[in-house]
Amino acid sequence: QVTLVESGGGSVQAGGSLTLSCAASGYTFNGRCEGWFRQEPGKGRVVVAIALADGSTTVTNSMTGRFTISQDNAKNTLDLKMSNVKQDDTAMYICAVGNSLGRGVRCQWNYWGRRTQVTVSS
Repeated sequence: QVTLVESGGGSVQAGGSLTLSCAASGYTFNGRCEGWFRQEPGKGRVVVAIALADGSTTVTNSMTGRFTISQDNAKNTLDLKMSNVKQDDTAMYICAVGNSLGRGVRCQWNYWGRRTQVTVSS
């Protein structure tokens, strides 16, 4: 059984930095089909930064240059480093892992974390 637990969320001022961490049990982060999503109230879940099935990473355009995803092998965590945050970054942040769909870069997302709230104030 895979369990993902996010931590590090909270309140931060615009322009500041925050690091979210996703700890896994029953799973070892391996750099493929792992990543972070976010969801605002009343809206769908969107990609923040993910490692694709071929090991490459992608960050949503509006977050490129501000958000990075990294893996801490010693702790078995997947971290999202957020810098120069904006009020638009206010959302629930969710960690997810999955497996390759068999060709190309597509992933099937099988496990989702419990979410952590990030609130950016002006």
